[in-house]
Amino acid sequence: MAAILPSQSFSQPMTAIADTAQLYHEHYRNQYHFSPRRGWISDPCGFLYREGLFHCYWWGCAESADLVHFTEISRHVHRDVPRRLGCWTGCVVADPQNTAGFGPDAYIACLTLNDAERKNQSQALTVSHDHGRSFSYYDGNPVLDIGYQDFRDPTVIWHEESRRWIMVVSKTLESKVAFYASKDLKQWTWLSDFGPAGRTYRCFECPDLMQLTVENGPMKGQRKWVLVVSVDWDNEQYFVGDFDGRTFQAEGLLPETGAYVDCGPDYYASRTFKDFDGTLGGRVYSMGWMSNWRYCRDLPTTYGKGFWSVPRELSLRQTTQGEWRLAQRPKAELTKLRGERRHYGGRLRVGRTPLKDLAALGNVFEAELSLSTDVSNTLGLNLCVGGGRKLAVTYNTESHSLVVDRTQVADFEMVKFRHTCHDRVAPVDGRLKLHIFVDKCSVEIFSEDGTSVFSLATFAADDQTGVELTALNRGSDYSLDVWPLQSIWPE
Repeated sequence: MAAILPSQSFSQPMTAIADTAQLYHEHYRNQYHFSPRRGWISDPCGFLYREGLFHCYWWGCAESADLVHFTEISRHVHRDVPRRLGCWTGCVVADPQNTAGFGPDAYIACLTLNDAERKNQSQALTVSHDHGRSFSYYDGNPVLDIGYQDFRDPTVIWHEESRRWIMVVSKTLESKVAFYASKDLKQWTWLSDFGPAGRTYRCFECPDLMQLTVENGPMKGQRKWVLVVSVDWDNEQYFVGDFDGRTFQAEGLLPETGAYVDCGPDYYASRTFKDFDGTLGGRVYSMGWMSNWRYCRDLPTTYGKGFWSVPRELSLRQTTQGEWRLAQRPKAELTKLRGERRHYGGRLRVGRTPLKDLAALGNVFEAELSLSTDVSNTLGLNLCVGGGRKLAVTYNTESHSLVVDRTQVADFEMVKFRHTCHDRVAPVDGRLKLHIFVDKCSVEIFSEDGTSVFSLATFAADDQTGVELTALNRGSDYSLDVWPLQSIWPE
């Protein structure tokens, strides 16, 4: 599903409007994940890096120098779109060569216009001359209309080899991604389709195209093309391959199947930041929407709906079997939020071992956990413990199965919110290593060098702040470092 202009959105009314004194400290407000002051946020749109700033859009706008602290600019950047049209997910590009004729300093949004009356989706431009803070509707819209009801969510990149713009856009109900080319962002020529491929049960949307650096193996230091597609309202899959300026060809042992970006239920419609400054040195960063279309409208927040993940740096790893794995790691600048480190270690006791002093952190912390795997055991930790509820993270040293059980954590009853997710996670040097971010209503777990990630909304009650270590058998040891994290919000 795509983002919609706030004035035309279908988000549910807030159950209460928090007063100004409670702004950013409302019940269920994450303290170091970005969310707007008020209102709806879902798909990231138009992520780009220019003029030394990360520009972030949900058709509201925020800016950041480090993707840790944000300045919210506007809730509504498109000001003159015809009322019958909804602005759905898209992207923003900079055009320093003035290929579109709007000026070398223009920021140009390419987005989907949803015409509910005509049941039609088309691609359109809006233009900014104030560094991406407000956009005017282009009177030549739409720039691409093929008469489809489900044709949406464009990502546009500059392809240097062919000296033209490339658009990747979803033909949702066909489970295809279409590639188009343009010299001026206004006239588009179809090049090819990719798909159907991978999981295609309900939808195929929000595509993103990027080049990522290979970390290991014979191709170390080289770059490969990666296509990411959001599927079935609740997940993302990625394909690794080659793009020649016209056609994307996936590769790998099973190139047609793709692989999941995230093992959890709450990472969707992610976007990567396109570097128009040319100063990021090939580093690629992304953020995703941490929710799920199955229940996002029903979540009990008072300030609005939705928040984004922590920023992640992306790269590629190749297994010994030749499979490509997307690697995601929390952006290094998040360490600026750390308080004093707390260290724990030793042998795990059988059963549950509460770490009582961590409850005072109020579910706002970062942790690095290392568990030995040389003894047959089922071990792990419980987060958000209290009132008979918890988020259980368990690992079986024989099957290498890492399971995250959310069925008992939420401070409300909602059957469709209950979820258990798992992945096979191989030990690294005989140990399971987890990098964990806990916030007021979310948990993100990075494992296996960032190639296995779990992102979950939690919505624990205020008294659910306990942490416990768990073990079924004796003989396993652990090391745990915990840092309280500062809030990113102003006092």
